[in-house]
Order: sequence, then C-alpha cells, then structure tokens
Amino acid sequence: MRIGVDTGGTFTDCVIFEGSEVRVFKLFSTPDDPARGITEGVAALAGASVHPAEAAAVEIIHGTTVGTNSLLERRGARVALVTTAGFEDLIDIGRQARPQLYDLDVRREPSLVPRPMRFGVRERTVAGGNALLRPSAFELARLRRRIAASGAESIALCFLFSYANPDHERAAARALRGLGLPISISHEILPEFREYERVSTVVINAYLAPRLGAYLARLEAAFGDRKPPTRVFVMQSSGGITTAARAAREPVHTLLSGPAGGVMATAWLARQLGLDRAISFDMGGTSTDVCLLDGPPRTTRETTLGGLPVAVPVLDIHSVGAGGGSLARLDAGGALRVGPESAGAQPGPACYGRGGVRPTVTDADLLLGRLDPDYFLGGTFRLDLAAARQAFTELMRQSRRPAAFDRAPATALGLARGIVAVANATMERALRLISVERGHDPRDFSLVSFGGAGGLHAAALARSLGVEQVIVPRNPGAFSALGILLSDIVRDVSQSVLLPVPSPIESSKSGIRSSGGWFDDLNRRFGTLERAARDQLRREGFDGAVARAERRLDVRYAGQSYELPVPFNRDFVRRFHADHEQAYGHAQAGHALEIVNLRLRLVIETPKFGTGNSKVENRKSTAGIGNRKKRARESAGRAVVRQKQVWFDNRLWKTPVYDRERLQAGARLTGPAVVVEYSSTTLVPPDFECRVDEFLNLIISRRERPR
Repeated sequence: MRIGVDTGGTFTDCVIFEGSEVRVFKLFSTPDDPARGITEGVAALAGASVHPAEAAAVEIIHGTTVGTNSLLERRGARVALVTTAGFEDLIDIGRQARPQLYDLDVRREPSLVPRPMRFGVRERTVAGGNALLRPSAFELARLRRRIAASGAESIALCFLFSYANPDHERAAARALRGLGLPISISHEILPEFREYERVSTVVINAYLAPRLGAYLARLEAAFGDRKPPTRVFVMQSSGGITTAARAAREPVHTLLSGPAGGVMATAWLARQLGLDRAISFDMGGTSTDVCLLDGPPRTTRETTLGGLPVAVPVLDIHSVGAGGGSLARLDAGGALRVGPESAGAQPGPACYGRGGVRPTVTDADLLLGRLDPDYFLGGTFRLDLAAARQAFTELMRQSRRPAAFDRAPATALGLARGIVAVANATMERALRLISVERGHDPRDFSLVSFGGAGGLHAAALARSLGVEQVIVPRNPGAFSALGILLSDIVRDVSQSVLLPVPSPIESSKSGIRSSGGWFDDLNRRFGTLERAARDQLRREGFDGAVARAERRLDVRYAGQSYELPVPFNRDFVRRFHADHEQAYGHAQAGHALEIVNLRLRLVIETPKFGTGNSKVENRKSTAGIGNRKKRARESAGRAVVRQKQVWFDNRLWKTPVYDRERLQAGARLTGPAVVVEYSSTTLVPPDFECRVDEFLNLIISRRERPR
C-alpha cells in the first residue's frame, strides 16, 4: 500500500490507489505538529481501504512545507559556519547585487548566521585542487572547543575550492563529529564552484536540518509499531522522492516539496492527454504555484527563497502569496490588498467557523455564491455564511475611506468582488511571468487547474490570458498528493570540472567526430559519479543497478559567466549552439567552449497503479456511441443538485450546481455552472462551456457570449 501525502498551509491531502481508482481524504493541517495531521489522515484513509493496512506493508510518500516555512519564518537552528579564514563575511557580501535597483534605502534580510557564529580556519586549496595549507590538528581541536562553547545547534562546513579537493572539509568534519551536532558539508551537498551560492545553500541546509530531522523522526516513530514496518519517503524539489533519512540530512532539497508534486502530476496528465504544452496552475489555501511545461518538467539552479540563493536542482516553479486563505486588508493609502498573509489552517477563513475574523478569498467566493456552504468537502463540513458576512462588515466598519473600493459599492458584495479581482490580478502576473516574459505565447498552452481553489478562478485567468482551454483533473484538491504518489525515486549528483572543449571539436558543426581520449575522459568522470551514486542508493535500500542514468553537461562560451545544460552525447556542441541561439538570440559557432559542470540523475521508477479511468473504459466497450451520448446528456441532467444565484461580471445569474461524481464521459455543460466535488469546486462562467472527456477531466473553453 502506497499513500501520497501533501501537507499544505490549510489542508493535508492523502491519496491512495484502490485498484485503478483513486481515493482521497482531506483534513485540516495541524501547524503545531504537522506529523499529527499526517498520521490522522493516513489512519483514516488506510482504515477505510479494502486492503486493511494492518495486513500490508505501507509506504508513505510525503510532500512537506516544514523546511519552507522554517526558512521563511526564520525559525531554524542556531548555525555555526566554518569556512576558510578571511572568508567569514562572504555570506553577507554575496554578489553585491541590489534587489531593487533604484531604491536608495534597501534593507537586506539579516544573515542566517550572525557574525559571532562564523569561524575561520587557516587552510587553503587552490582552484585546481592543490592543497597549499592544511589545517593543523591544534587548530581543529581549538575550533571544536569554540563551537562547543558557542551554543550552536547545527554546523555548516564550507571551505574554498573544496569541490575540487574535499580533503580539508573531511578532516574538519572528523574533528567535529564528536560534538553530536548535524554537520552539513559543502562537497556532499553542492560540489560546485561559485562560493557564495555554495555557502548559502550549505548554511540553509544546516539551518533546517535539526527541525526537519526531528519532524521526520516523529513521523517515522508514529508508524514504527506497525508490522510490517512503514517506510516514509519525502518529495524533493527536483521532482523525485528520496528516503526520510536523506531528507533529514539534506533538507535543502525539500524546499519546494509540495508544489513539485503538482508539477509532476501535470506532466503525467499531459502525457495521458497527448498535450505538448501545458501550464500548471495550483491554487491552494496559502499560495499559488505555476509552472510552464513544453516537454518534461524543467529544473533550475537559480532559485532564491527568503532572499537567499538555493543552488540545488528545483523544478522551475514560480509562487505568489495568493490562495484561498489569503487575507484582505486596506493599506495605509486605502488601497485593497490581498495576501501574502494567510489565515492558514488555524484559524482559517472566517467561513470555517474556527475563529477567523478577517475576510479571505474563500470568504469572498462564498459571498458571491461561487462556493456552496452545503457541498464543501463533499458536504462533510458546512461553511458559515453568516461568519463570512460579519468579517466583511467588520472590515468595512474599520475603514474610514469608502473610496478605497475603487468605485465598487461599499457593501460586502462589492468588497468580495474587489478581493477576487485583486487575487486574480496577482495570479495573472505570475502566469505572465512564466510565459509571456520568457517568450512563450500562453494561447499555445492548456491551463491545468488544480488545488482546492484553482477551479474557482481558472476560467477568469484563461480569459485574461487568451488560453483556449482549462483542464480540471479528477480530485483536483488532492492533485499534488497524486503527483507525489506517482513520482519516481531520484538521485541528483554533480561535479564542477571547468574543462575547455578542444578546438577541433568546438569548430565541428555536426558535433564530435574524432574525440580521441578527451571524450573518453568525460565518460570516465561520469562513470565515477555514477558508481558513487548507485552505491548511495544501495546503502539506502534501493536496487541501484536498475536505476536509469541521465547525463548532462553545463556548457558556456569561454569568458561567459552563465551556462546552459545540454544532454551529454557526441552532438552536445551543436545542441549548445542551437540552445544558446534560442535562449539569447545569437550563437558563436567558432568561439571556444568550456564545460562547467557534469550532472547525473539516477531514476528508479516506482509502481504506477493505473490511471483511475477503468470505469470509463468499461462503458466504452459495452455501449454504442449513440447510447453513450444519450447517457452523457442524461447524466448532466441528473447531476444537478440545486439552482442558486451566483455573481458573474456585474449581475447575478441563475446557476445550476452539478455533482461531479454523477457526470459521465461526454456530458456537456453550458455556463453559468458550478461543479462541486469532495476536494474542490469548479466555476464555469456564462461565456464558457464545459465537457467531460473520456478520462473524466473537465475541459472548460470559451463560447460565444450569451446575449
């Protein structure tokens, strides 16, 4: 039994495969102890399974926000930074880039490591890897005493050029092991050049290690009494899963753990539907995460979080603070603001009746009729409409400037419309950033909408961007958990080499023809990386021999300060020139090239238990086309559970509410319509229509506007 778990700011989502069907369970997250929510959700889902959990081995694959929240909220460990003497302040100096170019009063976030917690060691390795000055035993013993007296809870170890020769880091790590503190070592976490990015990444890892390690230990202990035992895996930011033990040692790899699941689920759905281009739109309770896919999901190593660079591979996701729980307020100038502050799970939106008193996007959708109080979470949790109205009334009472609503009536309904408009504008900017601002036309893409709140806003965003169709998968409120469950085991390793490409090779337009020993040397270097990575997988209990290897090079023109990744093969030179021209508008075929990094990814595929569409296939095989169309039309009629007034544009529309579970493949709905289900609600505006495809996805597209 494999259970996918995604812990969000508001809800914890659990997903399990039952044969070819998917079962979902949602419960409120427990911010005081996220492990408690997971154990409760897994127990509820496994207990209702047709395969009793007590009789089956269980694997829990978990997407977590513990690391992300700890970093953003600055609630990590007290870190001791050990580095080469004279470079203690590198973490403050950084790249000297101004975050806001024309702001003369820029205030940077304080460093994660205060100055008294930085310790310099007299040692030096040069760029080529030769050791000029080795750390003495006396100095290492003194270093150990200083750290022991500092009150440090974690250690970050990063020496100059240790990616080329890690001997000094290993010696320092041996000397510090006896302190009993977690040690983050740069040549193990990020053996690449660019000292600032490397030290920042290692410090973040050390900052998070104690808290995430304790959290994962509690989670494993909660399932430790089961026979057979339960294994816990963690989703990585790169789109693959790893063991809980490794995630505890290297938590920097989990910073985008939850959003990565949604991207992997979108990629899986795109393959199922034969889509070449898709944009994932994940609107949850706290944030909205978007990612553009024009092939396999792309990774990047140029991510910043909380103003700090993180140079490990992460999926190219852009996040904004706009979600269902985003709080509305009026700023000092009287303008309406929504987010990034969120009501979270405790107390949550006002309509949850859990103590929230400030209006949120969810409260606005409820007042506008788009959410139905009787069908939230499949009718298991009733929304409090009166509490939502009271929150809006209180905000308007506190405001002394009715004009702040920008000509909208100073009523709860007018304020709700304003909140939705502001939240949509924030999410639209995020979608334009990953598409238009990177040279992509959003009209060429399908918008895959999921998350608990995604379906309520996707059609409006598609209208603004000119996107032709919105796809809402089954169980959209737990789609990220499904992606986590479908993800493979992944191990990413890298090594900086800074090797010039021989001139006969770089001048060949058709790639490498005669490489001599140079190409064989690259193969040997990759072979060394691969053997070490497969051994690591074996030590963690995996069959390293079955892992699929993917090799890539980071290549640049000599003298450049940035590089592009290309597959490692005899055609990599031509591929680099083509990719450079596509990315930057020019290429220099005769210019010298340099290989900066070797990158290796090992992938072990996990079991995939069908697509959850077997019932649809059975209907197709036992009925004729005419009968299917007739039943589809009848299913749409039978799926209506009520009629209600819903606000669209500038007036109320009489709108049918459909139960998605009753809609069969081929059913068509004409907007306006509201489609309710257990994990989410989907809105079909008056100028849109919706059909149910053969996989029971909702396909929403524009139609001629009704008169």
